[in-house]
Amino acid sequence: MAIRVTVWNENRHEQINEAVRRVYPDGIHGAIADHLRTQGMQVRTATLDEPEHGLTDEVLADTDVLIWWGHIAHHEVSDEVVDRVHRRVLDGMGLIALHSAHHSKIFRKLMGTTCDLKWREMGEKERLWVVEPGHPIAEGIGEYIELPNTEMYGEQFDIPAPDTLVFISWFAGGEVFRSGCCFYRGRGKIFYFRPGHETYPIFYNNDVQRVLTNAVRWAAPVAGPVPKFGHHPQPLERT
Repeated sequence: MAIRVTVWNENRHEQINEAVRRVYPDGIHGAIADHLRTQGMQVRTATLDEPEHGLTDEVLADTDVLIWWGHIAHHEVSDEVVDRVHRRVLDGMGLIALHSAHHSKIFRKLMGTTCDLKWREMGEKERLWVVEPGHPIAEGIGEYIELPNTEMYGEQFDIPAPDTLVFISWFAGGEVFRSGCCFYRGRGKIFYFRPGHETYPIFYNNDVQRVLTNAVRWAAPVAGPVPKFGHHPQPLERT
């Protein structure tokens, strides 16, 4: 059965910035969705200005993995929708947070920290080094991914220690950054992936596309046991 993916994008830069429209004429969400469809996935898109941001209970119930890209309109995302997404992640839906989604309400709620960092936009070269080569998200990737022009993100990145760190970035200006971070929350899996500034064609890069494909497959729900909480009066063993 095909993995069901919803690609969410606030879709604001594309409406107001001609430079972004030239790079992503169908929106960042469109570029990501187009690639994932070629990988045999069942993909829909959703944007901020749709009713309930396109993330109704019905849509989320039909989503195995939610991909999130946001930047200038985090504050416009409804707390009700954030709570709805949060519940689905704890229940097993995967979440992939891209680039500036580190400051999205949903990522910060799941991390429990500010998720702050340092940044600089100078079009610097970035190398994302694979530091966990046996991880499924690194499948098919060489020792590193090189991006010729990116926005710099630097440490300290105020997040909890990742359950698994897959990528560390080095930038031409000298900074480093934890760029590929895996977390478990409840039954859900979360992957934060740093590349993806809106004015650079990063989501057309073959290695970046492969990482997204691998991350969706990793983050998809599995048929594991459903935890039972609360009072449990009957012991398994009787003496």
